[in-house]
Amino acid sequence: MDMRTTDPGEVDYEALAGEAEAVLAGIGDPVTAMATLACLVKERLPRASWVGFYRVVEPGLLRVGPYQGPLGCLEIPFDRGVCGAAARERRTQLVPDVHAFPGHIACDERARSELVLPVFDAAGELVAVLDLDSHLPAAFGEADARGLERLLARLRPAFGVRT
Repeated sequence: MDMRTTDPGEVDYEALAGEAEAVLAGIGDPVTAMATLACLVKERLPRASWVGFYRVVEPGLLRVGPYQGPLGCLEIPFDRGVCGAAARERRTQLVPDVHAFPGHIACDERARSELVLPVFDAAGELVAVLDLDSHLPAAFGEADARGLERLLARLRPAFGVRT
């Protein structure tokens, strides 16, 4: 099933969320949810060179989780980079030019733009960030940010409850 509209740059995030919910129905494993979602999003956004999760493993520290794309950074503190900013501020970071972002971490030297969203579990606790990188400048827009925010909100139960 093709989730894209007639414009190859647009994604039907509502349909993507429905597909993710259907695939993940009955699965209560957050790592499986992250792996599945990284795959589905990467398939629907060919302009993304990297799609994946950085999991909160201790206060102030993210560690790479399931992803699609070239090798990612292994750990990112909350006080560094776009992923750290999303985790620290608990809000989406839409960066059209990563070279203009103070403290950007170049895990992939070819990355030009980035979109990072906080991921919350069913109890509202921050469990990860969803990171999308692109080799294209300004590859992501507000429609992508809002669409992925809605998708992550619908999938909160799949990310479990942190204990």
